[in-house]
Amino acid sequence: MKKKILLPIFATFMIFSGVGMGSNNTAQAASVSELTATASKYIGVPYVYGGTTASGLDCSGFTQLVFKQLGFDLNRTAASQYKQGSAVSKSDLQPGDLVFFNTTGKVASHVGISLGGDKFVHAGTSTGVTEANLNSSYWAKRYNGAKRVASFGESNKVVAAVSSEKEEVKDSAIDFTIYASRGEVAIQLAKTLGLDTSDTNSPFTDIKSSSKYAGAATALYKLGVFTGDEGKFNPASPLTRAQMAKVLVKAFDLKMKQDTLNFTDVPTSHWAHNDISILASNGITVGKGDGTFGTNDNVMLKHLTAFINRLQ
Repeated sequence: MKKKILLPIFATFMIFSGVGMGSNNTAQAASVSELTATASKYIGVPYVYGGTTASGLDCSGFTQLVFKQLGFDLNRTAASQYKQGSAVSKSDLQPGDLVFFNTTGKVASHVGISLGGDKFVHAGTSTGVTEANLNSSYWAKRYNGAKRVASFGESNKVVAAVSSEKEEVKDSAIDFTIYASRGEVAIQLAKTLGLDTSDTNSPFTDIKSSSKYAGAATALYKLGVFTGDEGKFNPASPLTRAQMAKVLVKAFDLKMKQDTLNFTDVPTSHWAHNDISILASNGITVGKGDGTFGTNDNVMLKHLTAFINRLQ
């Protein structure tokens, strides 16, 4: 993904903190769902002072990593991130706004990412990456402002460079790609498996019987393919490639043929190691062409189509 331009402090200049943005940036915005999915996948990662990777993160390391994956550059520390973007009021918070707190006597000693309303996600010293409430007794009295460094649209369409992955259809250097939402995955799988989708009495609290996903989600729930998270299906959320591996193995009842997995980002300790191994042993996936599987990458619709075609 090409890097995107952060909203400037002064609208007439493409600069912040005195640093000019390079000419290889574009103004294409990521979607709210992409932002939420990217931030949420790190929930549970432990707090590590100075941490900047998925093995351990501090507060500004977390915000910097999330924005980097979305194509934006953030400064390294909470204090320096506070100098970026444009100030916004608490009542006007939007998903993606940086929220700052005074936890050590400094103006901006802690930072998180607004999810809209009173919710935000952050790397807490005692909790690791987690969701929290701005209006809780602890955070409300420490809240110290917010900055908008980027705007996130509602569309799931994003500009992305086609990678070297062998599973993709190589049609052009730049292509409009769409994430495969959980709802769309359910519809495609139900159709491929020939499932009876007439029962729309969804077991999930966020899918009404009138939803276009109701029949497929219910059918796949009965098979144990999708069990939900705290009673919710989250139909608009994307799936990571690791999650997709688990779903496909369960849906098609795949078995291990010969474990020859050698993806560098899938150690035996990874929760999806067995499912990814089964996919690889059945020739369903060959990885991204660089020795990795891309466990945390979101699945695109064209990836989903390629996977299903190989399973038929």
